[in-house]
Amino acid sequence: MTPSQKYLNKLGLKGSDIEEEIIPAAQEPANGRRSFLKKSTLGGIALGGAFAFSPIEDLIAQSTQKVSRYSSPSDLKITDLRYATTTVLGRTSIIRIDTNQGIYGLGEVRDGADERYALMLKSRLLGQNPCNVEQLFKAIKQFGGQSRQAGGVCGVEMALWDIVGKAYNVPCWQLLGGRYRDKIRLYADTPEAGSPEEQKKLMNYRINDQGYTWLKMDLSIGELKGIPGALVNDKFWQNTNGDLAQWGDQSNYMSYGNTQHPFTQIQITDKGLDELAKLVDTVRGMLGYDIPLSTDHYGHFDLNNGIRLGKALEKYRLAWMEDIVSWELTDQWKMMSDALETPLLTGEDIFLLKNFKPLIDIHAVDIIHPDLATSGGLLETKRIGDYAEEHGIAMAMHQAGTPVSFMANVHCAAATQNFLALEHHSIDLPWWESLVKTTDGRKLITKGFANLPLTAPGLGIELNDEVVKQHLHASDKSYFEPTPQWNEKRSHDRIFS
Repeated sequence: MTPSQKYLNKLGLKGSDIEEEIIPAAQEPANGRRSFLKKSTLGGIALGGAFAFSPIEDLIAQSTQKVSRYSSPSDLKITDLRYATTTVLGRTSIIRIDTNQGIYGLGEVRDGADERYALMLKSRLLGQNPCNVEQLFKAIKQFGGQSRQAGGVCGVEMALWDIVGKAYNVPCWQLLGGRYRDKIRLYADTPEAGSPEEQKKLMNYRINDQGYTWLKMDLSIGELKGIPGALVNDKFWQNTNGDLAQWGDQSNYMSYGNTQHPFTQIQITDKGLDELAKLVDTVRGMLGYDIPLSTDHYGHFDLNNGIRLGKALEKYRLAWMEDIVSWELTDQWKMMSDALETPLLTGEDIFLLKNFKPLIDIHAVDIIHPDLATSGGLLETKRIGDYAEEHGIAMAMHQAGTPVSFMANVHCAAATQNFLALEHHSIDLPWWESLVKTTDGRKLITKGFANLPLTAPGLGIELNDEVVKQHLHASDKSYFEPTPQWNEKRSHDRIFS
């Protein structure tokens, strides 16, 4: 037995395809080493550098270190689910699903959601084949809900597709049926600014420095603070700082932020409408009309005031008005849509296609706006887009997270024909892009467009460990530690008798 054969036996590769490919090449007398290097791609692992002059055992070790020790994707099994929690958007967790063949998948629990939404699914996944994505999704989707409650289910679905792509050596968009585009148009989220000068600075950075071709601005009734006679009944809802706080007061169930739009009885006066219109007028003056401008985060008031605000803004030809009232108020969306010329949009808090259908079926909105980390992951969001397309409705995509969910959205957007633009919410974080490395060397974003990985398998990224570790949340500095406490399943999950 040759030293090379002994080494293969140690690796447990006796009788495998690797013996058939490597040994003959390695034993060629004249140009054996050159021929061996040429042939030994072995799942995409190229040899070179110092290894070109190494003993055959080292060459084989290098060339087979990422080769499956098992037979095929059909024998893949999920062995673990781990997480790391970052400071992106306050708190956003990345999950990793490991397998028995060394292939892993990355997913993300939506911004502001608890990583335990994903961890409690681990006991339902252990030992399963991750390539059965739809079957596993149907088994766990009962544990998802609207908005952040779907974060665990969707994060798992992302990670499963990442594994499948790597196992079959194709990008995720290919698994969804192919691509319609090679680059994905982004719209740049632009937060409220303290002054017109600050707003102009934010806009210039996005358009001139970064090259974005679509912007969205916040337009909240919170901007009317300190303007007498702009709102009716707002003081009752103000917090101790005198603010109408849409976020950050989750402990008080009866707070302004936790009260649905029709139930605040806040009204905007004509003076208030004029002030909000001035804000849009200022931004339109900076942008002109070549760049689409969307608006969001108006505050909590009813559909009547939503219609009045919409009419006050119609001359600015907004790309859309977003989430004027809560998404499930389908009839109210239909009333607003019939009353306004400006396109209306909602959907970032909707889980599953079946909950988008009522809005789509009666054309209550002009554009749907799923957040893939809530709507059901890549395949379900693709189905949502396709269903909307059949009804003449376009799809934009909400995204506020790390580059992991960003790339999941990029693949889905590439595979969906009626796609318009994908939100990028972390433009002002200089380290955001460096959280990951692309596996094919491409840039993540170029001049306001995400670059689609054309050949890189799975999502086409891997984590930049050192950068992620620098931005772990203060409450949990662990980094993909084992999670054996989530291994045990303790309930009977079937939801029918």
